Amino acid sequence: MYPLSSQKRSWTFANEGQLQAFRVEQNTKYIEEHETEAPSSGSLENFFLSPAEERLLLKQYEIYLVDFCRRFDPPMPKCVIGTAFHYFKRFYLNNTPMDYHPKEILATCVFVACKVEEFNVSINQFVNNIKGDRNKATDIVLSNELLLIGQLNYYLTIHNPFRPIEGFLIDIKTRSNMQNPDRLRPQIDSFIDSTFFTDACLLHTPSQIGLAAVLHAASKEQENLDSYVTDLLFVSAREKLPGLIDAVRKIRMLVKNYQPPDREKVKAIEKKLDKCRNQNNNPDSELYKERLRRLYTDEDDMPAEDASFHIADVSSDTSAMNISQ
Repeated sequence: MYPLSSQKRSWTFANEGQLQAFRVEQNTKYIEEHETEAPSSGSLENFFLSPAEERLLLKQYEIYLVDFCRRFDPPMPKCVIGTAFHYFKRFYLNNTPMDYHPKEILATCVFVACKVEEFNVSINQFVNNIKGDRNKATDIVLSNELLLIGQLNYYLTIHNPFRPIEGFLIDIKTRSNMQNPDRLRPQIDSFIDSTFFTDACLLHTPSQIGLAAVLHAASKEQENLDSYVTDLLFVSAREKLPGLIDAVRKIRMLVKNYQPPDREKVKAIEKKLDKCRNQNNNPDSELYKERLRRLYTDEDDMPAEDASFHIADVSSDTSAMNISQ
């Protein structure tokens, strides 16, 4: 039940300002910890990403997330996509893309969501959907899995809006005069897909998002469900109606106001990220390889410098673990 869930208790926030404060805090903390790595001749602003640049970058990778899930074979249930988005957004409230590159966290979010939602695919099946070196992708996903779960505070159960939507449609069929409510489904699905690119899941309840989708779809079909909401749905709880109407309005405005990121700006941010990202978490760096060597090998069994022990590389572009094309 959502009212008693960790999602409501720990991962639903009061307003967008609160989310922005978390993101600025993580950005500031990273810059303070790594400012000695910046060139002495330039400003910190020119070397590190700003919070606005981070948001633009993450918006682009949210698009990649949807594309990856839609291309997935076997076809991926909607609940897995919704859960992966929750994980991705939650992770970057507590972390910055400069610490953990979103292309690596994205794939891990989807893999963990598959497990949690009981969409049973093996790691081999999973990486077969990733273009590029699949052995390298396997290393990245598995090495980040426990990191992701820890950063989510082990709260993995996600309440998506899909069940509330089914409940609303059944209720509309039963108690309203609308003919064939199932014709609302395409517009509902389109609206829910659009909410993934906003912070709606961090600000509103699944039932509020579901109702906003149903009302939006009804308006697109030239139907009016106002009387259903006021006279049937909330007839015995009218004191809650103003709050619900406000929430629905805010959700619809989030969707309406969403702007896709400018791809050229994102490319510039990605180049900047290659220079300022944490090399300890960069699979292409020697620091990362050494850390994994020590993680997977007993100290007494550490290989010699010229040994063939290999931790997978990933290039700084998306070719080695390509989820964006």
